[in-house]
Amino acid sequence: MDTPTATLPIHPPHNWSGPSAPMKRPKEIACFSYTPSHEYRPDASGLRYYYPPRLGADLCKGFETFEKLDESQDDHLDSLLKTIVGVERERGGKVEVDVVTWRGMMTKLLACPFEDRDGFEMNATFYQGTIFIEENHEYKVQRQARQSRFQTAPGRPSQDMMSYWGYKFETLSLLPDTWDATSREYIEGREDQIVNNAAQYCSVVQTGIGDTSLIIGGEVDAIWDSKPPPPTSSTNFVELKTSLDPSSPRDLQTFERKLLKFWLQSFLLGVPKIIVGFRSANGILRRLEELETAKIPGIVKKRGGWDGNVAVNFGAGVLSFLRETVVSEGVWRIRRKEKSGVVECWKVEEVGHGEILSEEFINWRIKLALGPEGEVNGESEAPSEEQEGGEA
Repeated sequence: MDTPTATLPIHPPHNWSGPSAPMKRPKEIACFSYTPSHEYRPDASGLRYYYPPRLGADLCKGFETFEKLDESQDDHLDSLLKTIVGVERERGGKVEVDVVTWRGMMTKLLACPFEDRDGFEMNATFYQGTIFIEENHEYKVQRQARQSRFQTAPGRPSQDMMSYWGYKFETLSLLPDTWDATSREYIEGREDQIVNNAAQYCSVVQTGIGDTSLIIGGEVDAIWDSKPPPPTSSTNFVELKTSLDPSSPRDLQTFERKLLKFWLQSFLLGVPKIIVGFRSANGILRRLEELETAKIPGIVKKRGGWDGNVAVNFGAGVLSFLRETVVSEGVWRIRRKEKSGVVECWKVEEVGHGEILSEEFINWRIKLALGPEGEVNGESEAPSEEQEGGEA
């Protein structure tokens, strides 16, 4: 029997206006890293330090040697779930939240009232009182294939080159250690380094939007000074972004639209500062600007742009909608079609959890529920065959 599709209207945005829904300040509860070969590490080894790059640097340099992450592999939520298992082992109990997801999924959801050009698809499952949400990898691959078929206008840089500029800017701006512990040779040689976007530092935070509690994982580009041990909500993280240096009202409008995603990405993880590298049309780094994340919505709203309160209120609304809809096991699809005015949610698989939850995570949660000596409700009990199998 087909499950009916539940829908949440997005428009008009003023339906979501008013004072912001309560937002719990993100607190880092754990972190993990990826090596240059994208291997998971349950530590902060991928953390990098910010040090300003040289103005006038060519962001195109080294494009032919770019070590690009292979995105054909579907990693699901595996690294985030491994990290949550580590937190639960340390605490000796389950972390109770309503939603677990990547920062990228929350950014797409909160941007809905102001972004309708691109659609999205996500997969979700309900397990032990929590909704786990991931990107629908098949949809992502199809969208990337469509985008790669677009022809670049003569004389303009390719989409691949423009994506590279962002990674090059990061390489130009990062150090492996604090400034005083890094050699001058390294600092001055950053323009000649091979760019690799597989190595990452990821922060895992506990937060809340409206009446929904969340764990969100996402990449953080750098740190400003030094990092206190988690849990903490006061780390001086930095997000690095590139953008065309605006030279017309239209350019400025485009930049202010980009600021919505810049702000959301940093706001959701509690990153207090964004450094924008403004470039020329052909990728020459012209100037740097430091933006305080908390001040961005006020600046944009004064000019009649997007409204941060609307984004947060819609986020609270869409999370409540999902909690009312995704209430049983199986796999659920969350979708917003391109230019659509609604978010849709329906069940695509009746049982199991697809591959959203790893077998390792399910086995850990079963073990945790059984207690230290396999006890449930005071009685010794072995896991049933159904529990042992744990739809992964």
